[in-house]
Amino acid sequence: MAVGKVSDADFESEVLNAAGPVVVDFWAEWCGPCRMIAPALDEISGALGEKVKIVKLNVDENPHTASKYGVMSIPTLLIFKGGEMASRQVGAAPKQKLHQWISAAV
Repeated sequence: MAVGKVSDADFESEVLNAAGPVVVDFWAEWCGPCRMIAPALDEISGALGEKVKIVKLNVDENPHTASKYGVMSIPTLLIFKGGEMASRQVGAAPKQKLHQWISAAV
């Protein structure tokens, strides 16, 4: 499953109302560490398939959702289950660590 994109407008329908767990990557175009973890998230998304949905939210284009969840620095990854935030990971991490974190939460 490819990494998708969400915005302030569709965050509720795509993330909060999703049937399964959703990982949201809060990022920005200018953020080096955000670009560093993007390929790892693509690979993890492929490896976990239907078990989890991974989406990206650009904080420059969608400041409302980022501020609602207290995202102060990027990249910040949040896992949502049943419409509630279940886990938070701030900063870039190696693919293996991200995979373990996501797998443990789903």
